Amino acid sequence: MPTYEYRCAEGHTFEVFQRMSDEPLSACPDCGAEARRVVSGGGGVLFKGEGFYITDYRSEDYKKRAKAEGGDSGGAGASSGSDSDD
Repeated sequence: MPTYEYRCAEGHTFEVFQRMSDEPLSACPDCGAEARRVVSGGGGVLFKGEGFYITDYRSEDYKKRAKAEGGDSGGAGASSGSDSDD
């Protein structure tokens, strides 16, 4: 459920957990003055490290099955077949 930030005419600010389908609040819970929803930065997503990929958070079961099926993509697996031709 999203958190919405509100500010009233008297300067009070407050946050409310609401469904997206809920009507916005119209009164400040502190003083009863008219309140308006404020555009806020919200919770940001932090990207740390050298990269972020959707496959970084795959389940361990998925990783095991992919490894068993030869799902590792890279140059290491392709070079092993050339040694047996001699």
